[in-house]
Amino acid sequence: MKLEVRLAQWLLAAVFLVNGGVRLWQALHGVPTSNGTLLLSAGEVLLGVLLAAGWQLRAVALFTALVLLVEAALTHPFWKLSGGALASQLVLFMRTMGLIGGLILLSGAGGARQR
Repeated sequence: MKLEVRLAQWLLAAVFLVNGGVRLWQALHGVPTSNGTLLLSAGEVLLGVLLAAGWQLRAVALFTALVLLVEAALTHPFWKLSGGALASQLVLFMRTMGLIGGLILLSGAGGARQR
C-alpha cells in the first residue's frame, strides 16, 4: 500500500480512536455517561482499531462511512434550524461529510492487494 494511503488510513482511524476513547476514559473517571453513549463509544474504538489494522479495509471503511452518514443525519439536522444554529450544525454536518469522503476514498485505494 502506498505511504499516503497508509497515512490516510491511520489518520482516519485516529478520529474514531480518540473520539470513542476520550468518552470511555471520561466515563471511567466518573463523568456521567449513558449506556447508549458507552456502546457507541466502544463501537467507535473498535472501528478505529479495525481501520488502523487494515482488517477487511474496504468493507470496514464503507461500513464506517454508512454509520457516519446516519449519525450526521441524526445529530446535525441543520435543515430544521435557522440563524447561527443552522450555520453551526451545517459546518459540523459538512465536516462529517468530509470524513465520509475520506473513508470512501480509502475503501477504493486501500482495498486492493498489491501484486
